[in-house]
Amino acid sequence: MSTDKGYSVATDSAALGSTDEADRGAFASDVGPRNIGESFRSYVTRVRGGESGALPAVLGAIILVIIFANASDVFLSKGNFANLLQQAAQISVLGMGMVFVLLIGEIDLSAGTAGGVCAATMALSLNKSGDLNKALGTGTFTVLMLLMAVTIGLAVLSKLWIPAGIVLVGIVVAVTHLASTQLLAMFLSVAVGTSIGLLIGFLVARVGIPSFIVTLALFLAWQGVLLKFIGTGAAIPTRNSNLVDKIDNGYMAVALAWVLWIVAMAIYLAYTGYRSISRRRKNLSAEPLDLVIVRAIAIALVTGLAVYVLNQDRSRTVFAKIQGVPWAVPVVAVVFIFWTLMLSKSQYGRFIYAVGGNQEAARRAGIDVKRIRMSCFVICSGMAGLAGVIGSSYLGGVPSDFGKNTDVLYAVGAAVIGGTSLFGGRGKVRDAIIGAIVIAMIPNGLNLIKNISSAYVFIVTGLVLLVAASADALSRRRTSAG
Repeated sequence: MSTDKGYSVATDSAALGSTDEADRGAFASDVGPRNIGESFRSYVTRVRGGESGALPAVLGAIILVIIFANASDVFLSKGNFANLLQQAAQISVLGMGMVFVLLIGEIDLSAGTAGGVCAATMALSLNKSGDLNKALGTGTFTVLMLLMAVTIGLAVLSKLWIPAGIVLVGIVVAVTHLASTQLLAMFLSVAVGTSIGLLIGFLVARVGIPSFIVTLALFLAWQGVLLKFIGTGAAIPTRNSNLVDKIDNGYMAVALAWVLWIVAMAIYLAYTGYRSISRRRKNLSAEPLDLVIVRAIAIALVTGLAVYVLNQDRSRTVFAKIQGVPWAVPVVAVVFIFWTLMLSKSQYGRFIYAVGGNQEAARRAGIDVKRIRMSCFVICSGMAGLAGVIGSSYLGGVPSDFGKNTDVLYAVGAAVIGGTSLFGGRGKVRDAIIGAIVIAMIPNGLNLIKNISSAYVFIVTGLVLLVAASADALSRRRTSAG
C-alpha cells in the first residue's frame, strides 16, 4: 500500500505476520547501499528529498553546546552534565509517549496534568501505607475506582486486552492496599495513566470528538482532580520513599555502570551485525556491515565517554563523593528499547505507521483503525504516568502545579524537534530523546548565564519549537512534491 507520506507499507495480513516475508516481498530486487560511500550518498539524497530525520536536532544540540560553553564555565562541568540528563529524563519519557499520538496525526494536550494525577495517586498511597481510601476519602476513592472499572469496559469493547489487564491489576493494588510497596505504587501510577488513555482514546477514536478538544478539556479537568487529591497541602512529598526518590536523584555504582555499558554495546553490535549479514544473505535491503561496525564504534565511544565522565567525583566538597550514572538514564534506555522494538519489529508498529500514513487505505487493508488510534492514546497516557513518577522523584514530591505549565509543550517539542512529524506517519521513539536533550539544554544553559532573565527561556524555547514545526511542514511539502 502506498501512503500519502510517500511510504510503501505492506498491509495484507499474511505479509504483516512476518517482517522478513514482508520485506522480501517489498524489496525483492533492492539490495540497498553496498558500502559506506553509497550509504552516505543515499542519506544525502533522502535529506534533500525532505527526510532530514533527527539531523536538525543534532545540529541544534551542537550549536547550543558551543554557545553555552562559551557563555558559562559551568555548562560543560561534570555536575551540570549529570543534572542535564536528570532534567531531560521526564521530558524524554513523556515525549516518547507523545510520539505514538503524533504518528497517527493527533495530539494529547492533557498528558502533563494527567501525569500529575498519576503521580499524586502514587504519592498519596505511599504516604498512607497503601490506604488510598483513607488518603482520598471514601467518596473520591469510590468514584476513582468506578471510573477505572468503566475504562476496563471500554478496553474490552475495543479488544485492548493488555490495557484492560493493567487497569484491573491497578484496581486490585489500590483496593487491597498493596500500593504501600513502592514498586506497586509506581505501577498504580501507570495503571491510572492507562485508564486515562482509554477514556481519551474512546472519546477520540470511537465517539469522534477531535483530540484537540478532548485533551484541552481534560487538561483543565485533571488540574482540578490534582487539586482535589492534594487538598489543602502545598505538595505530596516523595523524599521518604527511597526507591522513588532514587529514580531521578540516585546514582548507579561505578562498576555496575561499566558492566551495563559493556553488555549493552555487545548486544547492540551483535544484533545489528547479525541483522545486516542475515538480510544480505536473503537478498534483502540491508545496511553495509562496515557501516554497522563504524556506527557501533562511534556510539560506543560517545556513550563510553559519557559513562566515564559521570563516574568521576563531582562533589564540591571533600567530605562526600557524588559519582555514578543517574538511575534515570537506564530507566529511559529500557523504555526506549522496548518501544523502538515495538514500533520497528512488530505487526502492531506497522499498523501504526499505516494508520498515520493514510487512515482510509489502512482501513481498506483490513486494519482496525479505531483500535490502533485508541491504543496510541493509551500508550501516551500510560507513559505520562511513568513520567509523573520520574518528575515527582526529581522534584521530591507532587506540587499542585505538577504538569500544568510547560510539560506538554516540552514533550511535543521534544518529539517534533527530534524529527517526528506533526502530520502523522513519520517519526521514531529515538527522536523524543534527542529532542528532549535539546529542550532541556535551553533552560539549563540560560540559567547558568549571569544577568539573563528567565523570560528568555520561554522565548528561546518557543522559537526553537517554531523552527522545528516549520521545518516539518516544509519537509512534508518537499516529500509530497517529490
